Amino acid sequence: MGHSKLIRNLVVILGDQLNHRSLALENFDNRSDAIWMAEVHAESLHVPSHLARTTLFLSAMRHFCADQESLGRRVIYHSLKFQYPSLASALDKTLKSHKIEKVLITKPGDTRVEQSLCHILEEHEQDYEILADNHFICDPDEHKSFAEQGSNQRMEFFYRKLRKSTGVLMEGGLPAGGKWNYDENNRGSFPKGGPSALPTPIFFKPDSITKTVMAEVKTHFPNNPGSLEKFNWPVNRKQARKALNDFIKNRLPLFGKYQDAMWTGESWLYHSRLSVCMNLKLLDPREVIRAAEQAYNDGSASLSSVEGFIRQILGWREFVRLIYHNRMPDYLNSNSLNAREPLPDFYWTGETQMNCLRECIHQTLDTGYNHHIQRLMVTGLYTLMLGVNPKSVHEWFLSMYVDAVEWVELPNVLGMSQYADGGVMASKPYVATGKYINRMGNYCKQCIYDPAQSTGDNACPYTTLYWDFLDRHQDQLKRNPRMSLQLRNLQRIEAEKMKAIRERSKFIRQTRDVTAIA
Repeated sequence: MGHSKLIRNLVVILGDQLNHRSLALENFDNRSDAIWMAEVHAESLHVPSHLARTTLFLSAMRHFCADQESLGRRVIYHSLKFQYPSLASALDKTLKSHKIEKVLITKPGDTRVEQSLCHILEEHEQDYEILADNHFICDPDEHKSFAEQGSNQRMEFFYRKLRKSTGVLMEGGLPAGGKWNYDENNRGSFPKGGPSALPTPIFFKPDSITKTVMAEVKTHFPNNPGSLEKFNWPVNRKQARKALNDFIKNRLPLFGKYQDAMWTGESWLYHSRLSVCMNLKLLDPREVIRAAEQAYNDGSASLSSVEGFIRQILGWREFVRLIYHNRMPDYLNSNSLNAREPLPDFYWTGETQMNCLRECIHQTLDTGYNHHIQRLMVTGLYTLMLGVNPKSVHEWFLSMYVDAVEWVELPNVLGMSQYADGGVMASKPYVATGKYINRMGNYCKQCIYDPAQSTGDNACPYTTLYWDFLDRHQDQLKRNPRMSLQLRNLQRIEAEKMKAIRERSKFIRQTRDVTAIA
């Protein structure tokens, strides 16, 4: 097809939109339409993207492109070698060299990307349409009023609303088992000997496409964090389906009980590894939910396990997208606690004597992955209590995790983890002493710091910073009834001890890492 021939619809497919059934492809005509995809150098540098994250996106894109071409569809594909400074600049080149009747774009999951693409299209006076993303179960515009309800917009109520409208885990208008939420059954920790006979997830050996991408990524991004030595993620629809079936059969039955547990050297435990597949749109959330619900119906997994897993998808995943699309772009600058500290350097290296952080960060560098409690109650908890600028924390999370796309990562970090939105996402700050980490795993057993101590050279920095956090923010937190017990405990601390806690917290901030203490 020459440049002079008119393209009826140019269908823009972004790296996290690899959905074969998207609305943009619904009426695709092989004779007159074309798909547009671009590997943009700058997308791995606007935050320093983990090598495994970039590899996953690019390999999945190339596999998707090959699948589309096998259907006889034309794909205009811009490869990494062009080193475009933005997606908009890559699209600009195509708009200049082709006659296009209309551009179709599925609503991007990143406000920055959507604004830049719309800007270049308008600059060219190009007709275009932003289509709803039918991958998701709810449309953010339909729930806009809910997203603006402040403290009444809690995820739990939103989740129940979606349960009712979809019929998921419902029995005659009532929740299966008579309860909406089985959280209290899903907080188990492993016995002293640790988990036994863990079922290893299905791993995917890099094929020729992935190997080529890996080599290019190493060449183009030599200074980006992370390793590719353990890259084994699913990169196409067929592999994603295998990953889903493997989880449902082998790990879902014990997922619920141990979903909050942690253990040294165990990256996966009973977790699904499916967030990467869903966030790239290789799996539809409906099929994942159906598979989990079927496991409950046929008796292969308990209701508490299945409900806990489904809540992460039907509840949290849909809820954070609602928050993102109804509160951006202002949401990005949320900082309700006025946190100003820089991110500690060891977040990029893992070189710290705090064993829990060392374990989690090294795991992230090796694999691009931590499970939700490692993210919320280890890496995120420390930055929250230290008082790190939430935007810096957001950028680190977006950089380091293979499943990170801004629509899902930003509300989880700014809202849930850092409480920077003042309670839009979460009803209170998730703060805890080192005793919580000790209770949920064995990291503390191999650490030089004592989670029971808040002062002295071997005091756990988490415990010290916990009391300091409550002390610094008590005027703001006392307006929150869910913080009353913690604040009463703060008042019981003697003045002399509180002074020592403040001094040690100041020292931790000044030294940037407690390695200087040991």
